[in-house]
Amino acid sequence: MKRRIPGRLVLTLLVVVAAGALAGVALAKHPAAPVKGPSGIKFYSPSKLPAGPHGTLIWARPLRGSAALAHATNDTVLYKQVGVKGKPVAVSGIVSVPRGTPPKGGWPVITFAHGTTGIASACAPSRDTGPSSGAHGADLSVAPLLNTWIKDGYAVVRTDYEGLGGPGVHPYLIGRSEGDGVLDIVRAARQLAPTLSNRVVISGHSQGGHAALWAASLAPSYTPDLHVLGTVAFAPESHTAQQASLLRSVSSTSLTGLAAMILRGVSVAYPRLNINALLTPQAAALYPQTLTKCLDQLDQPNSLGGLPLNQLVTQNADLTPVIKDLALNDPDNLKIKGKVLIEQGLADTTVLPPFDQQLSQELAHNGAKVTYHTYAGATHTGVLTAAAKDATAFLRTHLGKG
Repeated sequence: MKRRIPGRLVLTLLVVVAAGALAGVALAKHPAAPVKGPSGIKFYSPSKLPAGPHGTLIWARPLRGSAALAHATNDTVLYKQVGVKGKPVAVSGIVSVPRGTPPKGGWPVITFAHGTTGIASACAPSRDTGPSSGAHGADLSVAPLLNTWIKDGYAVVRTDYEGLGGPGVHPYLIGRSEGDGVLDIVRAARQLAPTLSNRVVISGHSQGGHAALWAASLAPSYTPDLHVLGTVAFAPESHTAQQASLLRSVSSTSLTGLAAMILRGVSVAYPRLNINALLTPQAAALYPQTLTKCLDQLDQPNSLGGLPLNQLVTQNADLTPVIKDLALNDPDNLKIKGKVLIEQGLADTTVLPPFDQQLSQELAHNGAKVTYHTYAGATHTGVLTAAAKDATAFLRTHLGKG
């Protein structure tokens, strides 16, 4: 015989179930407090990684020093990412959240990828905690722009990239590694600061422009939980493979340190290349410095900056495999959904304007909605100032006012 449950009891059960469901929602919105990371360099090397998907926050600690942004709460974070070898790794970065009351829906987020600082772990912007910049001038050159964005009500998150700060060797200009790091730090930041929205604009300068474009192409499949509303790339590195084919024809010393870093980066992703066998004896003696010195130090006359570019690799070295693998990481073949703004200084001697003009055309051909701006007289770092107004207008159009 069926037993009839009194209506009042049914109502009570429904209330209990509903309350439990609401409690679950509340818990989802207010996660447990993040773990406070250890002091010193121990912060960057956890003994084990926590469970959870890519973008899981490992721990955090307050950040002070030259890398901190004004009018914001700044934290150094460590989070999980799938590394260049296909296994989870710990990656560091910086999360800067505006002070004050967040807007409805949370602070919009700009994930900004920094320009080249070096490959050595000490070159990570989050490790630059002194009162002024030494090895990380590129990080300071962008500080005025990032501070403006904080004042406008945008949270700014900045990955150090895989192997910079954290364990391993940085796979410099390897697109997948960079792009994943740029996206995963947003996930980690939203665990640290639940006041952050999932509305995101991706941005970056130089190496970071390269990283930003890769992140934009990866976002729909890699982080579908993030609502990416556009991409701003300042002087993005492109056509690296094409330029590598000219190594033996340039006698200048100004880019030798950068070229050696490119070789180091591609060797991290593709060890079979055996880069050491391609180097001249003079370059081979200096090449280990890419693992210990930052870019400004590598550019000195007593380092790779004293070696002409055409003496980096031997005259009979077969660069074909290197060029092929570099081409896999160039952004010119990427398919990006959404709007892309490329900002290029016409006085740039590091990322040459014709390459980025070509890049903008190639991305547009692949389906992106690209706007290409140039700035007369603007150098490689000067474009960050020259293009600041246009970049900020782009943010306000696509992210709204924070």
